[in-house]
Amino acid sequence: MNHQSIRIQKLAIAALCLALCMVLPFLTGQIPEIGSMLCPMHIPVLLCGFLCGPAWAVVVGATAPLLRFVLFGMPPLFPTGVAMCVELATYGAVSGILYQRLPKKPVNIYISLIVAMLAGRIVWGIVQVVLMGLQGSSFTWTAFIASAFTQAIPGIILHIVLIPLIVLALQKALPWLKTRK
Repeated sequence: MNHQSIRIQKLAIAALCLALCMVLPFLTGQIPEIGSMLCPMHIPVLLCGFLCGPAWAVVVGATAPLLRFVLFGMPPLFPTGVAMCVELATYGAVSGILYQRLPKKPVNIYISLIVAMLAGRIVWGIVQVVLMGLQGSSFTWTAFIASAFTQAIPGIILHIVLIPLIVLALQKALPWLKTRK
């Protein structure tokens, strides 16, 4: 497969991931009490990092919350949407970079995913501190742990189970995915 064909496939996959960022919150929102805890927009952005690389995933991650706000009014733009833009862009960048650099072994999919999830949450916390400070409020360590980890446990579990399975299945379907650098 030539490079132009692969670029077109990556563009199509990135567009699909962005579309999923718009749709998945509607689906998970139908699950009482845990719908938002599943972090539905994170899934397509992380997948985009694995499938398309860091550049495409950063664009999808940074764009998704803004586009969703413009189209549907959610998430609220400030501070939530802005912090999510940086968080999701970080997920995409880190998952894409690590997946490109590490050997294509199943364990490295998990390593890339977990490091990306930690990096994204840390960056989100830093951005929240800055944005809340601009508002004259504070963002405490307790609020960070509760929002980034405790309340997100269902999503964290879902991502760790679902994303590697999808990536492994797509490695079989898209041979260029397993060999790309």
